[in-house]
Parts: sequence; structure tokens; C-alpha cells
Amino acid sequence: MDADYVEPGGSWRPFWLVAGALGLLLVMDVVLPGPDVPPLLWALALVAVLGIVAAGALSARRMWTVRVSGTDDGDAAGAGGGPALTVGRERVPLADVDTAHLRAVREGEAGVDAGAPVLGGGWSLPRGRTGLPLRLADGRTVLVPTGDPDALTRALLSAAPAGPDGTDPGETGASPGSPGTEGTLGG
Repeated sequence: MDADYVEPGGSWRPFWLVAGALGLLLVMDVVLPGPDVPPLLWALALVAVLGIVAAGALSARRMWTVRVSGTDDGDAAGAGGGPALTVGRERVPLADVDTAHLRAVREGEAGVDAGAPVLGGGWSLPRGRTGLPLRLADGRTVLVPTGDPDALTRALLSAAPAGPDGTDPGETGASPGSPGTEGTLGG
């Protein structure tokens, strides 16, 4: 899928740091005098430790990668339907995003409902991520885990399709103080 905005959910940096540390220990084992660690133990350590770190990096990339696609190509699973926000396996059509609420969040005038679910799964946001509140057309608010909320907001607003009359598709026409627009905490 060609994406207009992609934010990887994980990094390979921990893998390479652990591989470098194990490599340094291996060199020290060979160079320094004293009893050597058996080669079978080194092989098991390399496979086990690097395998666990690699599995963690791969799962983070699959579960927490954020994509905003402004094209009608659909997602990686082949589901079409227009521009979309994808977090892991979850896909939200951009036509379902309340862009007026997103603009209010950007201006600091709106927030998130208490207990809003995190897109992509999980019970909480991953470490180092901020939850960007996103109100959907059905009135639910969800959190999008992102490391750069400003860039994601710009990508969502630029990729969101305009309505038939040129207005934002997510605009409800209600003012922020009117009934039905308050969250569970009144904000």
C-alpha cells in the first residue's frame, strides 16, 4: 500500500545494540586469557537472546505502525474503501473521522473521553507514544498511538476527503458547548 504518512511502530535499534554487546563479549572471550565459554553456549545465547529481541521488534512494528493512506488502494489485507488510517490491523476510513474535533484537539480546545480504547489493541499506549484523540462518526473517541501528534494531525487533515458540498465530512455542525459533544468528563 502506498501511504502518505507512515510512523513505524518499533525500531531495530535494540536488536543491533544487543547484537553489538554480544559481539563485544565474544571478542573479549576470545582475546582475554582464562577459561573460554564453550562455542555451543555462545551459539545458544546468540540465537535465544537475539531471537527474543527480534521477535519484540517485529511485533511492535506490526502492532503499532501508524499509516495514513490518502489513496483508494485499500490496506495491506486488500480491504478497499477509500483513504484510511491504519494502526496495526485496525483500519478507520478517513470519512469516519470528525475533522472538526481533530482541529479542536490541535488547538487545545478538545480532548479525549475517559477510557477511550487505543487503536491497534492493547490496554495502554506503548512507551514513548502519545495518544492522539480521534472522534469517529459514530461518536466514539479512540486514541491513536503516535510519537509525533502534530505530524499525524497534519497528515490526517490533509488526507481526509472533503464532503460533497466541500465541507469536512466529520463536522457535525454542533458547537463545542452544545449537548452531545461533551465527553464523559465534560470536555
